[in-house]
Amino acid sequence: MTTMVGPLRYMQQNVLTLVGLSPDRTSHETKMIKAILFDAFGTLAEIAERRRPYAKLLSLADTESRPTDADYAAIVMGRDWKIHEITDWLGVTQTQAQEAGVFEGLATELLSMSLFPETAEILAHLRACGLKLGICSNLAQPYAAPLRSLLPIEMDEYVWSFEVGAIKPDPIIYQAACDALKVKPEEILMVGDTYNADCLGPRRFGMQAVHLARVGHSPDRTFLKSLSDLHTLLAARG
Repeated sequence: MTTMVGPLRYMQQNVLTLVGLSPDRTSHETKMIKAILFDAFGTLAEIAERRRPYAKLLSLADTESRPTDADYAAIVMGRDWKIHEITDWLGVTQTQAQEAGVFEGLATELLSMSLFPETAEILAHLRACGLKLGICSNLAQPYAAPLRSLLPIEMDEYVWSFEVGAIKPDPIIYQAACDALKVKPEEILMVGDTYNADCLGPRRFGMQAVHLARVGHSPDRTFLKSLSDLHTLLAARG
């Protein structure tokens, strides 16, 4: 008699194969996946008209007091600040920023956001399988609400760097994701396009991770070229 494998169990086994783990192994690495954690831009969504308003804003700051790129990123994506507040923090006047097109550039980016074509389908599929779904993203505050409004379903949790106060690959943000989803690190599969933040960082923390490399090449032997590849793998039987 053939033993029937439930859809969730079958899907979890295929995910383990995807990230290079054998479903038959009994180590802590092979705990059943209970949640899928996605990066945001470059993974679920894209910005068609890039204006880089925050980089433009930084260029307006006085050179003697200008923060390093790393420190600036920690402020932009690690604090719950609107762009006008960051403008003030940099010592740039609102008029300077306005004339340089900073605010207009931000508006252009927000209005040109869209989901990748396969995003809605894969999210619906994973939700139907009973998995918890979340987003863990390095993000400036103004981008979160517009992105959330584009999603076809409500995610279980949103772990934004500006709310956590830490940016990937800081372990603090991965711990925040585990706490929010109420699962252990090894029970999460992270999917994202930035290798260090979405693969190496999560793996060091104990999560499973798969690289989404839309350009077609990755440091990993096994990777996704689109989210549809994940759907195909999970749906296939052999």
